[in-house]
This record gives sequence, structure tokens and C-alpha cells, in this order.
Amino acid sequence: MLHTVSIWLLVPAFFGAGLFNVIGTPATQNSFVRWGYPAWWCRVTGGLEMVNAALIALPGTRGVGLVLGAAIIAAAVLTVLRNREFVHLVPLGFFVALLALAATAS
Repeated sequence: MLHTVSIWLLVPAFFGAGLFNVIGTPATQNSFVRWGYPAWWCRVTGGLEMVNAALIALPGTRGVGLVLGAAIIAAAVLTVLRNREFVHLVPLGFFVALLALAATAS
């Protein structure tokens, strides 16, 4: 049950985060620049997040999606820690918990 719930929470969470990043508002682009990435990197990140949502949603590619999701979140956590913007750790912690639940229950 927790496995299924964690997967179906991860899918819209990654898709929503990806959509937000692909839209790339000026504030989002400014955050990426502040963190040391090019302004357009938000679109690359968003695209990866949206692809990742699809990978997790499909049983045949779920394992790859969980690994990619862990890599995306690890990169985000490292970026946040490096830039000392700790407020971003709360939503990232949500992703970490869901990924751990999904991975341990598979």
C-alpha cells in the first residue's frame, strides 16, 4: 500500500516540479543563475523531472526512474547546501522520503 501511494505521489510531484521549471519564470531563472547555472538550465532540469515522472509511472521503467529521481534530488540537495538556502530542504526532504519508500517497497 505505501509503495503504491509513494509512487503515485512521486509521479505528480516530479511532473509538477518539472512543469514549473520548464515554464522558467524570471524568478526561477534568477534562482538557477544565483546557484551558478545558466538561466536556461531550469528548462533542462524541468525536462528531466517530467521524463522522470513518466519513467516512475510505468512499471517497466520504474527502477530507472527511481535512480534518475534520486540523482536529480541529490543534485538539488547539493546545490541548496552549497548555496546555504536551507529553506529548500523541506520540499526536497519530501522527495527523498517518497523515493526511499518507493525503492524499499519495490
